Amino acid sequence: MLVGTVVLLTGCSRPSTVTEIRQEGVLHVITRRSPSVYFEGPHGATGFEYELVQRLAKRLGVELRLRVVDDYDKIVSVLDNSYAHIGMGGFAPGPERKDRFQTVTTSLTLTSTVVYNRDVKPVRAPEALSGRVVHTVENSNHIEPLKELRHTQDNIRWIPHPRLTTVEILKRVNTGEVGVAVVDSTDLALNHVYFPDVKKGVALTEPRPVAWLLPRQQDGSLRKLAEQMMRDLQSDGTLAHLRERFFGHLDRLDYVGARTFLYHVRNRLPRYQAIFRSTADHYDLDWRLLAAIGYQESHWRPNAVSPTGVRGLMMLTRSTARYVGIDNRRNAEQSIDGGAQYFRTMRRRIPEDIPEPDRTWFALAAYNVGMGHLEDARKLTQRGGDDPHRWADVKEYLPRLAEKQWYTKTEHGYARGYEPVVYVQNIRRYYDVLRWLRPNDDESTHRNQPVIPPLPSLDGSAPPQSADNRPGPPRLNRMLGEAPPTL
Repeated sequence: MLVGTVVLLTGCSRPSTVTEIRQEGVLHVITRRSPSVYFEGPHGATGFEYELVQRLAKRLGVELRLRVVDDYDKIVSVLDNSYAHIGMGGFAPGPERKDRFQTVTTSLTLTSTVVYNRDVKPVRAPEALSGRVVHTVENSNHIEPLKELRHTQDNIRWIPHPRLTTVEILKRVNTGEVGVAVVDSTDLALNHVYFPDVKKGVALTEPRPVAWLLPRQQDGSLRKLAEQMMRDLQSDGTLAHLRERFFGHLDRLDYVGARTFLYHVRNRLPRYQAIFRSTADHYDLDWRLLAAIGYQESHWRPNAVSPTGVRGLMMLTRSTARYVGIDNRRNAEQSIDGGAQYFRTMRRRIPEDIPEPDRTWFALAAYNVGMGHLEDARKLTQRGGDDPHRWADVKEYLPRLAEKQWYTKTEHGYARGYEPVVYVQNIRRYYDVLRWLRPNDDESTHRNQPVIPPLPSLDGSAPPQSADNRPGPPRLNRMLGEAPPTL
């Protein structure tokens, strides 16, 4: 079965019964790009709803064909004309859409959630929106709740943006260009870590089920088959497994408190430090960098599973494990060896005229988002008049891969471009701290290295003073003051 193919649908009505779909041999689906719906990841097409519709096509015994569009209006228009069998886009249909379409719930729920810039007046209750201008995506799930709110709250005005995605709305709130907005809770949870100046406000709705939309003209057989599939997937645990894959580790890229990191350095790292050392020596790597990657990936947990289904201490995909000759991803020694091989491969593919340490930062970004997306960002950097050989420049362009006006101009399309930026910066932080904690592995200890202040002790006592008593970088100092998250 061919899946993940992005094609233009023909301008004719689609068959309306399961029998006719099987006769044609194709399930036509229209969708939009979203981390919770469908996107091209470093290892191919993925997304929670995409995984489900793949299974439906398999159950039908037909090919899956996708048409990918950039806004809700196009999905609705295609379905109104019966040019597709299913529309998926993180819809939480209200009364208007339920009257207009058949629906199939996916087991996810979402709320219409207010967000605001940390420098504006907080929005902790619906009343706080009175007299405010609220921004949202045009024809999104939030228009009906805003209309309902107008019945009880005076002077509420909203601006629907037809050309912006949720990520682009969040970016504008983060910069202060937009003060208040309403977004899907799911998209907020997936992207909040990238926008530190965005504050979560009041939810305007109770949790509502996310559903696929099907043309009203269909005879109902496809809806019934899809509903039965959802019940089967619920019963056999597949839905729970998919929810865990995509949404179970949403704090994975958060800034982890230094105290928590130090705790794991003391209590987890000793179990694997000898493996990191010997493996790094074999592949001519710094073991502390390899350990920093492992911590970012799994917090040094051999049984960890990521939102995208990769697993093990170094979070290898099944295909990557095969490529590097690993048959047990949950074996710590094999996982570390596979991660080292894959990272070395990425670094060797980085152009040789990119000097260190930028070459390592680029390799880390490719390890996370894929070489194709990294090259797209480097090309955007060059077109923007900046240096594609400098990480400091390219990391400013990587987030643009999540924005429609930019990713449509690239070879590999949409990517969650904020993720590799946070990924690389986190690893750099862990690596610097490990170099401070284990300095004897450096031939030039403390030479040309950033000044890292002593970490606070776990018992809350004051840390010892550094040898030269110089303060550390402000961002690291802020990190040291953060409370450790629950792991």
